[in-house]
Amino acid sequence: MHTPPQLHALLAVAEGVEDLETVTLLDVLRRAEVNTVVASIENRRMITLARGTRLTADAMLLDVLAQDFDLIVLPGGMPGAQRLGQHEPLGEMLREHARAGRLFAAICAAPAMALQPFGLLRQRRMTCYPAFSDRLSGCTFVDQPVVVDGNCVTAQGPGNALAFALTLVEKLCGKARRNEVARAMLVE
Repeated sequence: MHTPPQLHALLAVAEGVEDLETVTLLDVLRRAEVNTVVASIENRRMITLARGTRLTADAMLLDVLAQDFDLIVLPGGMPGAQRLGQHEPLGEMLREHARAGRLFAAICAAPAMALQPFGLLRQRRMTCYPAFSDRLSGCTFVDQPVVVDGNCVTAQGPGNALAFALTLVEKLCGKARRNEVARAMLVE
């Protein structure tokens, strides 16, 4: 039996990112057996999420900048998404990743507050939490829960976190793996 190569994802986090989005992304990617590294942009691994959940990251972002990932994903939430969007080492990593044609993704406020300032949404169809759509330029906002445009996947908010995470599993691992993971969680 052929064993597929190990896939690697980076979930970048900051103080104040959205709890539900962060935990859902981590859980679903790991259920799909994607080696997922949670990396903090802060000067510490322990962070507090937007709703008070405490999370200990696996690594510091600065320590994994040179690693290659199949996916880089950003949770939303404020002020976390804004903090991600102000972290230039993350921006440069994302720009190189996107130029190489690799998958990158963001949900909620993060498309507008991080991907937009990093210049990653130009000429793309995308979505974000609708209240942040006025911060967009050079892209086409689509009022849908999850939008895929080439190697960029965006989603609207916490209520879409599961659909977003499963879409990322499908893009990385294929539809059959997505369906396996969804069935195991009793997702229709």
